[in-house]
Amino acid sequence: MEQNYNHQEIEPKWQKKWAEAQVFKADNNSRKEKKYVLDMFPYPSGAGLHVGHPEGYTATDIYSRYLRMKGYEVIHPMGWDAFGLPAENYAIKIGVPPQKSTADNIKTFAKQIKSFGFSYDWEREINTSDPGYYKWSQWFFLLLYKNNLAYKAKAPVNWCESCKTVLANEQVVDGHCERCKNEVVQKDLEQWFFKVTEYADELIENLDKLEWSHALKTMQKNWIGKSEGAEIEFLITNKQFLIKDCKKIFLASNNKSKKERIEKIFKHLGLKIKVRSPKDLKIEIPKIKEDGTLLENAQEKAKAYQGKVDMPILAMDTGFFVDGENVDPVKVKRNALNLRFFVKKLDKKKKKKQVKIS
Repeated sequence: MEQNYNHQEIEPKWQKKWAEAQVFKADNNSRKEKKYVLDMFPYPSGAGLHVGHPEGYTATDIYSRYLRMKGYEVIHPMGWDAFGLPAENYAIKIGVPPQKSTADNIKTFAKQIKSFGFSYDWEREINTSDPGYYKWSQWFFLLLYKNNLAYKAKAPVNWCESCKTVLANEQVVDGHCERCKNEVVQKDLEQWFFKVTEYADELIENLDKLEWSHALKTMQKNWIGKSEGAEIEFLITNKQFLIKDCKKIFLASNNKSKKERIEKIFKHLGLKIKVRSPKDLKIEIPKIKEDGTLLENAQEKAKAYQGKVDMPILAMDTGFFVDGENVDPVKVKRNALNLRFFVKKLDKKKKKKQVKIS
């Protein structure tokens, strides 16, 4: 016997019964062990959902239902990341005030999400553009500011000229904005920062208390970005001069990113040293055999330019050379800076700052 599943009839029927019985409502006073399953809230900055929304929400819905069946009290909310440039840009695009377009979009998004039958506790729905919500964001910011944990500074950001907004690294795909495909550029902007570094130790230590995957914890550790401190040394044999006295140096490579990293180091140290490359001086890169150790290859690269430039030579792989002279044969290690890099561990931990709430 042929059986057809009429989703337009069956699913609304049971979704209505679930809503009436409040089967997905989380009880704050429950004695059950609690679990909190939080999705990334969508931007209501379009006419409706795209396929990526239900793809991710289906996974968390399955997990939430599984936990409920295992006897947990599950808080699984939904809300709208509705405050910011994406919503404003959409309003400009369709020619209506952002307050109206955002409210209309939220109605559409909510209707579409509810049609999937996801197990959200809709009594906990939030809207970040609601004054009742963002007053607490403002309160929290002022709390950090009063305790010297928020400060303003200029820093480079990923900027999309088309969207007129800053993008996270994850939103830049092959140098282009993931939304509009426009080219992303680096732009210096004055912006607010939080002193996450004041709590780096505490944040990292407490990651072990979270039931997250190793990969996700590693990602969070990298985001926290705790560093033990570092010293960069330019060691030269039989030559007595200081790097700070150099007006310019020659990098034995046309690699743009390596050149920019070295320039950034000098700038951070307050050194006005020009970094020149073969391309800058219109010098042809000589062919060398790179079949030795990193140190030997670096020596060969430096020697290849001996007599061709009138400035100290920086080999791109390891250390600092003058006229191809040897450096001391210490351990050489390739690293993110492409320089001799020594890590200096700090034994004394910073005293944690106590936040006063008022």
